Amino acid sequence: MVVNTGMDRRSLSAFSVMSYTSREVPDNCQNKNDANPLNIFQRIRLSIFLGDRTAAPEQNGHRNYFRSFLLHFRPSVVPERTLRLSLTWGLGGMAAVLVFLLFGTGLMLKFAYEPFPDRAYDSIVYLENHIPFGQLIRNIHRWSANGLLLVAFLHFLRIFYTGAFTGSRQFNWIIGIMLFTAVIFSNFTGYLLPWDQLAYWAITISTAMLEYIPGVGTGLKEWVLGGAEPGPTTVMNFYAIHTAILPAILLFVLPFHFWRIRKANGLVIPRSPTEDPAIRGAAADAMPNLIVREVTMALVLLAVILLISMFFNAPLADQANPGLSPNPTKAPWYFMGIQEMLMHFHPVFALLVIPLLLVFGLLSIPYINYEADTAGVWFCSHKGRKMALIAVFVATAATAAAVLLDEFVIGANLTGPPNMISNGLVPFAIVVAGCTGFYFLMKKGFKATNNEAIQALFTLLTTGFVVLTIIGIWFRGTGMQLMWAG
Repeated sequence: MVVNTGMDRRSLSAFSVMSYTSREVPDNCQNKNDANPLNIFQRIRLSIFLGDRTAAPEQNGHRNYFRSFLLHFRPSVVPERTLRLSLTWGLGGMAAVLVFLLFGTGLMLKFAYEPFPDRAYDSIVYLENHIPFGQLIRNIHRWSANGLLLVAFLHFLRIFYTGAFTGSRQFNWIIGIMLFTAVIFSNFTGYLLPWDQLAYWAITISTAMLEYIPGVGTGLKEWVLGGAEPGPTTVMNFYAIHTAILPAILLFVLPFHFWRIRKANGLVIPRSPTEDPAIRGAAADAMPNLIVREVTMALVLLAVILLISMFFNAPLADQANPGLSPNPTKAPWYFMGIQEMLMHFHPVFALLVIPLLLVFGLLSIPYINYEADTAGVWFCSHKGRKMALIAVFVATAATAAAVLLDEFVIGANLTGPPNMISNGLVPFAIVVAGCTGFYFLMKKGFKATNNEAIQALFTLLTTGFVVLTIIGIWFRGTGMQLMWAG
């Protein structure tokens, strides 16, 4: 049932998404007209511990904070416009379904799997050939894990491009990055467990990258593997992390992530660039409007995963042989962008400097002082959409051209091991100069706000990394030489 309402924003929020309190969550963004503006540390604190900075301490007490966490996970009504598929595409709910599907299939696999190098591979073979539906269960687990990575990445992009990371949603962006990181490492730790050639050498090449980190690289690699190379300790460590530690993190952080969405007045309201963000519109009952949509999306997703699992088996190569490496030896596909970077940058820059700068940039996104409130507007504005499209084309062309130039011109004329200056500082400086120039060119050329310019820069960097990943997966052949995919 849709309730047509003319009440103001405070009245609607009192009985909808924030039904447990009559006080609306304040916007923690910097307000230029505020007589007492918040500094960056106050904004970070308020983004973590949501509350009214003008309220008495007892009103923001931890007892009320955790009571609301336990008792109020779902709203009774939601803004009607948030039900549109074009806002979320159901990605957050799909990610949650895949997580619990992985929990279920992983629990069943535990009954057959033996986490020891001399028995791990045979236990997988026995599972596939002798246990009823064993192959199907493993297939569902494998494709759900890969699907979760893709869905989580698309969800991450959707949050960014709809501006759903400002105000009371700031810290939830950080929580989302934590969840995405946990998903990546869940895939990584599970990758080794079949103990076949594909898994053994993918983990070997991935952990070997750690050796290039100055000072702590070798020790960090041995700590991760439990020795100089993958062995019994590695399998046991990865198995414990994969089946106990990371699931526990997901079980706690995922509900907390959803609860933070509710506490922030639910999803952002989709709107046009010229529409007043204070207008929430009509409200709709969560049951059946929201629940039916969520159940339908979950059933469709489960059907797709089942169909894929029925026709495509999870890969299983020959048993791991530490003395015989495949050619080429590649990292898991979600790390191929980093492996490709390693072929063009000095290891210190590819594995330390660039990743640290990117992580810092991602964590800083919600705390930048933006010039406009674009929450709920896809790509900030019509102008922002054009700028993002230009960024995609520029990043695709520039990344592909840079790889070809380095492969056939620059790299062909260099001899000896990678040099910190010629292979590190110089190309890094060129990339930084190019990104800086692109930012200011977009800002000046389009008379853009910093919202639109930062979005264009984010699109440029994201597209560049995706292109590197695609090149590493499909265009690197024997000896990691460039080849035409086919």
